[in-house]
Amino acid sequence: MERRKFIGALSLTGVFGLFNPKEVLSATKIKSNTGTAPKNDREYWYKLLYKIASPVVSNLANGTLIKNMPVVTAPKFDSRTPAVSYLEAVGRTYAGIAPWLSLPDDTTTEGILRNKLKLQAIQGLDSCFAVNSPDKLNFTKDYQPIVDSAYLAQTFLRAPKALWEPLKPETKREIIASFKSLRNRKPFKNNWLLFGSITEAFLLSIGEQHDESRLNEGVDTLNAWYKGDGWYGDGVNMAFDYYNSFVIHPMMVDTLAVMLDKKLIKKERYDLAVKRMQRYVVGQERMISPEGTYPPIGRSITYRTGAFQALSQIALMHKLPTTIQPAQVRSALTKVKQNIYEIPGTFDEKGWLQLGFCGHDPEIADYYTSTGSLYMATLSFLPLGLPATDEFWAAPSAEWTSKKAWAAKPFAKDYHVDF
Repeated sequence: MERRKFIGALSLTGVFGLFNPKEVLSATKIKSNTGTAPKNDREYWYKLLYKIASPVVSNLANGTLIKNMPVVTAPKFDSRTPAVSYLEAVGRTYAGIAPWLSLPDDTTTEGILRNKLKLQAIQGLDSCFAVNSPDKLNFTKDYQPIVDSAYLAQTFLRAPKALWEPLKPETKREIIASFKSLRNRKPFKNNWLLFGSITEAFLLSIGEQHDESRLNEGVDTLNAWYKGDGWYGDGVNMAFDYYNSFVIHPMMVDTLAVMLDKKLIKKERYDLAVKRMQRYVVGQERMISPEGTYPPIGRSITYRTGAFQALSQIALMHKLPTTIQPAQVRSALTKVKQNIYEIPGTFDEKGWLQLGFCGHDPEIADYYTSTGSLYMATLSFLPLGLPATDEFWAAPSAEWTSKKAWAAKPFAKDYHVDF
């Protein structure tokens, strides 16, 4: 009951700022999950990302992911095999850590931790794709592997030098074969079409034979479903949830970037997709209240801060609209992470994410959700791919942290322009 009261307050604060979350949080006696107090936001971010990702990455490196990862499913889990959860955990975690692991090696505390995770990540992929691996991932059963192969493909597009090139030749061959094996299953007619597109885009990017129809179907169909003001339909109709951020904008832009590089589309088409993504993140940034809360709307709220992948990726790309300061985004997302990940029950006693939105609450999980699904949360950490000297990590934005200034700030003049 206390969790539900908190979620209700969180939803209202995200939209109207009616409640003071400090009062709500104090009642839960929160203790930090990140150890000693970090010196700055960046330290908080990378230590928190390491905490979230490490159980997946380290166990994969040791060949113990299937042995040690608890596969907890939603109370009304559907007929898919729970074994799909392992590929979910790997694909989603790797897609979130990829930009951070792409930074050059250095001897700072952060650099040492980052290099450790990168070496484990490479070792884990080499291990799980090896013959007779105890962590052999499922690409052949059910439709779910279409989804999480796409996140693994997006990983390699985001970090080709850090996470693709160092792999053993035999690992690369197995990954390519696994991706091509998905072609015997068609994605569903919704955001799933982009999973097929981005997987084929990765194959195209490394000079492999690609399925032209599968590559084009996602970007063409979703483009036809565009509703205006930065929102794509998820199917013919628009869905009021975070799938424009979980999937649509990031995978649309990343797929078109490959197609542009290979001269399959004109630059105007890629630029339009980026412009629409910029429009979307203007609204998304405003959904974060001055206290660092946001409304849990629609499907998949158990993915927690993965809801802000679009905003995070635009920041990583240095493409934030001029009305939004980089430090403003960082300050907002830092407060969101503190409100979400410092709630007791978010992690189990061994550090694995648990089903829920604020803490542990399996009842709010959708029928397709299991432990591995939750690692979409890493996708809000993409700006860690920016160096510590980047303006994103500069001093906090006084404009954002001041509730009065935040409420008074006008919308961009062209906010309702339809692209």
